[in-house]
Amino acid sequence: MSAHTESAGPSAHHHAHDDHEHHGHDDGTSHGSLKEYTIGFVLSVILTAIPFWLVMGKVFDKSSTTALVVLGFAAVQIVVHMIYFLHMNTRSEGGWSMLALIFTIVLVVITLSGSLWVMFHMNANMMPMSIHEMKNMP
Repeated sequence: MSAHTESAGPSAHHHAHDDHEHHGHDDGTSHGSLKEYTIGFVLSVILTAIPFWLVMGKVFDKSSTTALVVLGFAAVQIVVHMIYFLHMNTRSEGGWSMLALIFTIVLVVITLSGSLWVMFHMNANMMPMSIHEMKNMP
């Protein structure tokens, strides 16, 4: 061994090891493990296969029921992706990412429900007569 490596000793190795462990992240959150990614992947496959089977097997008589069930599975899959792949929780970034997500969901719900409400009322109010009556007009 050279004199340089002997003088460094174990304390130099310990200090370098400490820098390696921190990676510059002080938020205390996990970045996922193989087990977490595997669980997320398996849940995603299951949450994709079940709606596929529901649609292809024509399990429900009404297509509207099938659509609602598929939308429910889609919402659950969004949550699975956020937890297992994006590692979102109430502790990450001091809770700000969860707060931003909740704010985004509120805005999307307001926008979609308002748009549907306007379109429904425009359809009801813009067509006072039936199409058959319009055909009989001069």
